[in-house]
This record gives sequence, C-alpha cells and structure tokens, in this order.
Amino acid sequence: MKNNSFSPAVFILDCLNHYEQRSFITAVLFLIYLVTLVGNVLVILAISLDHQLQTPMYFYIIILAFIDLTCSTNIIPRMLCAILYDRVVPNAACFTQLYTVHHLEVMQTFLLTFMAYDRYVAIAYPLRYASIITNKMVAASFILSNVMGFIVVIPFLVLVSDLEFCRTNVVPFCMCDYVTMVRIACVDYINYIIPSSIVCAVLLLCPLATILFSYSMIVQAVMKISKEGRKKAFSTCLTHLMVVGIFYVPLFIAYVLPSTGKTAEEYNIIVIIPCIIPPMFNPIIYSLRNKEMKNSILKKRNATIKDSSLCHKSS
Repeated sequence: MKNNSFSPAVFILDCLNHYEQRSFITAVLFLIYLVTLVGNVLVILAISLDHQLQTPMYFYIIILAFIDLTCSTNIIPRMLCAILYDRVVPNAACFTQLYTVHHLEVMQTFLLTFMAYDRYVAIAYPLRYASIITNKMVAASFILSNVMGFIVVIPFLVLVSDLEFCRTNVVPFCMCDYVTMVRIACVDYINYIIPSSIVCAVLLLCPLATILFSYSMIVQAVMKISKEGRKKAFSTCLTHLMVVGIFYVPLFIAYVLPSTGKTAEEYNIIVIIPCIIPPMFNPIIYSLRNKEMKNSILKKRNATIKDSSLCHKSS
C-alpha cells in the first residue's frame, strides 16, 4: 500500500462527459423515473385493493414492483442530482447505494427465476397449480432472495469499505458500485475482480439457465393448445424473455467480463440499463397487458368516477 493512501470522507460522481447533452439526459431520466413510478405504484395499488388479484402470481408481481421502485429510487434521483448540481456523495451514502444496488440485483435474479417457474407450473400443470404454488412458497422465495442478497453482497461491501485510495476520490460513474470503486482504489484490480466475476457468473448463469429451461418447457406445453392460445402464449414468452435479456446480458458483460476494454462511459451505460429500463417496462409486460389486471384498474377507475359524480350531485 502506498504511503499517500487515504480513506475519503466523500466521493465525487463524474458521470457526464458531454455537458451539452445535460438537458436532454436529465429529461430522459426524469421521464423514465416518472413512468417507472406511476406504473409500479399503479400495479401495487391495483393488486392491494382487489382481493381477486391476491394470488401467488400477483404476489410475485407486487414484489417485483417493490424491487423496481426501490432500485429506480436508489439510482435515478442521485444521478439527476449529480448531473444538475451536486456531485459530492458522503462515504456512507456511497456504500449504502452500492449495497442496495447489488442486493436488489441478486434479489431480482432469483425472483425472475421463481416467476418463470410459476408460469411453467401454471401452463404445464394447471390442475395442480394451486397445490404447488402457494402463498407460503411466495413468502419463502421472497425471504430466500433477500437472504441470498445479504450473503452475497455483504462480503464485497466489507472488502470495498476497507479500500484505500491513493490517486483520486472521483468516481467515473453515475453511482457507486463495486467494480468502479475497486478501479479507483490503490489495490491490485484483478485480485478483487476475479472473485466477484466468479460469483456473478454463478448468480447470473444458473438462474438464467433455469429461466430458459422453464420457458422451453412452456413452449412445449403450449404447442398442444389452440392456435390462438399459442399465439398469445408465444407473445407473452417473447416479451418476458426480452426483459430478462435486458436485465441479464448487460450485467453479465459488466460484472463477469469487466476487463474487456470498456471505457468509463460504456461501462456507465451497460450497468445503468438493467437498473432503470426493466423497472419501466415490467409493469406493462408482467401486469398491465394482463386482462385481469386491466379489468381491475378499469373497475376501480369507474368506481372512483361514480363516487365523484355522486359527491357533486349531493353537494
């Protein structure tokens, strides 16, 4: 370790190389966050207020909505703040964000796997679905996802919190994450990255293989149903797999292959995409395209309009 190493009290986020694009990037991030916020809150309220939707499948969706809301709220407001006026992040806030980002990523890898299995059982074994997929199983999978997130991320949080910095406290990124913190520290980069790459490879490839296997089984099952049913099922599978791909592929490139000649700007884009794009589309793909969900929202809206008109008449 070099003699001039230090442990900074603050870090400086340096995530915008093209300042002439600041207004455009700010507008895009704000729009993404607004759509994410409205879509996921709508999903949570619709499921919470409609007892008919309180089934295992929708409980998985509501958990996903909470993860998406937390992930976006953990990242986008801080990014906007760094882009617009305040790039300084206290040490504790930086490490808190780092832990939250990676914990939620681990949780989502497991949750998407459980959701794929849920859909497989629903299509392949519809008569046994209620006995296989229960509320207790959903609760257990939620707890397991959280525990795995804690077990996986805490060791890396301890490692990164003990790092010494000898060159700079400027983080060339829009948020605090493990790989970036190691890159700017006074350490042998490879010794810290190889363990994280191995862990990430296992955490990403095993769930992804399970998801792909589940959907391949779903495809085999839907080949036996009517043409119209097949068309609808294939459409659903493709959209689900598209979101899964947007989540898994960038994370694999960023965390399993972090030393492949990517610039700081390219790394920024690759890591941020799975954190902010799927949360925006998940409510539409997993929920709002669903007939039961749409009917529930329309029913609530019509009831609200009716109550409002009655209030006006009575006044």
